[in-house]
Amino acid sequence: QVQLVESGGGSAQAGGSLKLSCVGSGYHFSTCAMGWYRQAPGKEREMVARTTNLGRSSAYLTSVEGRFTISRDNDKATLYLQMDSLKTEDTAVYFCAACPDSTGAFTDWGRGTQVTVSS
Repeated sequence: QVQLVESGGGSAQAGGSLKLSCVGSGYHFSTCAMGWYRQAPGKEREMVARTTNLGRSSAYLTSVEGRFTISRDNDKATLYLQMDSLKTEDTAVYFCAACPDSTGAFTDWGRGTQVTVSS
């Protein structure tokens, strides 16, 4: 059974940085594309970034392009999200996701980690 555990969330000032981690287990980590999603109170969940199984290609939400970087270390079965130049609008619960199905939708999710950015 796939298990994903996020860490690294917390509080930061606008303009600051945080780095999130997601450790995967219960599956062959390198076979799955992975992604980061976030959900703010009262808003829909949105994709922040996603990357292919080897981390050679990635895509980002327009509003985080140039500020966030997704990466992975398959030897450590860990996905990362480096968040720089944080804005208050980045405040949300961030979720790690893995292994999209045939429709492209992710099927496995972590519990989430809170990121709070203040001005």
